[in-house]
Amino acid sequence: MIFVIYSSDNQLDITMTTTPSFHHKMAETFLKVDDFCLLFEKEFAKHQLYQSEDSKKRNRKAGLCDSEVISLLIGFHGGQFRNFKHFYQHYVSVHMRDCFPGLVSYNRFIELSHRCAVAFMLFMHHCCRGECTGISFIDSTVLRVCHNKRISRNKVFKGIAQVGKSSMGWFFGFKLHLIINDKGEIQSFYLSKGNVDDRNAKAITSMTKNLFGKLFGDKGYISKALSDMLFGNGIQLITAVRRNMKSKALSNEEKLLLRKRSVIETVNDELKNICQVEHTRHRSISGFLLNIMGAIAAYSFFPKKPSIKNDIQESDPRMIEAFKNQLLLTA
Repeated sequence: MIFVIYSSDNQLDITMTTTPSFHHKMAETFLKVDDFCLLFEKEFAKHQLYQSEDSKKRNRKAGLCDSEVISLLIGFHGGQFRNFKHFYQHYVSVHMRDCFPGLVSYNRFIELSHRCAVAFMLFMHHCCRGECTGISFIDSTVLRVCHNKRISRNKVFKGIAQVGKSSMGWFFGFKLHLIINDKGEIQSFYLSKGNVDDRNAKAITSMTKNLFGKLFGDKGYISKALSDMLFGNGIQLITAVRRNMKSKALSNEEKLLLRKRSVIETVNDELKNICQVEHTRHRSISGFLLNIMGAIAAYSFFPKKPSIKNDIQESDPRMIEAFKNQLLLTA
């Protein structure tokens, strides 16, 4: 239950509701972001260059602070809106002026969003990542930046995006590599060009720094060199086998978890269709990166995420707990 406190005729009334509105979700997001931004500003001030008292200091405050800008970016990707300009001009500026009294114009907001990119990135790193449970799933999804017929005319990502091929055909753009745990929480992600292989050692090493236990992937991650590299770091890579390969000796728990690998496909689907991590309306590289960060951060605030815990516990309530205890002992 959620308690809502509002003012009516100089009196405070308390009501209860079971379905939180968009304003309540924004308030919850803002509280978490603002707590982080306060700590970030203190640490950031310690590393600034020394300035004498007589010198001019360019630290004029904007109408919106960093925590308000980040909260609006995350709120847009919550799934209720499809176009950020319409969201800001026709919803936030009309219905949320009491929550954001210092609202600026749309063009000014875009400028402020680029200024808070560092704080936003650190907030994602410290507050939006899931913990490693010993059971992880890895996969990649394509991020198209334009239709294939307009590749030669694209100017925003010229020389940056690359042509690649996935199971759905050729595309022009990037790849978003994800690692999630059994609860559906994103543990790490990596953005690469469209022509980068899923088994790229640099990408895998960067994403698996803080992982342990077992990592499940599809047939695109079959590689003896990659498996040996991860095994040296305390991670066992488990993948399905191709038709012309011998089957691996797996335990019943590992076979069950390998069949549940499709849960990461559901996470990719929610990022694309609900959080809008992919669209073709980008006008700058920085806006493209902010869109990805906003989508991933918004997903971390979802109260219910795709998970495999309930499915496995229904088949055998003691299986998953015993399997995790075994992983913790060997880590």
